Amino acid sequence: MQVSVRDNNVEQALRALKKKLQREGVFREMKLKQHFEKPSVKKARESAEAVRRARKLARKKAQREGML
Repeated sequence: MQVSVRDNNVEQALRALKKKLQREGVFREMKLKQHFEKPSVKKARESAEAVRRARKLARKKAQREGML
């Protein structure tokens, strides 16, 4: 991951880096890896996330088609 610093504006570059890391899910992944997660809990969480993503995708698709 690379962020360029323009006009010696380090704060702006830092903000851009944090935004990129947030989009990539690095902070979320770090938070999850702080503690051990049982395989059964991990499977349940990932399944719930998949359902959430599918519902969000269906909602966006329906909205684009004018259903909502």
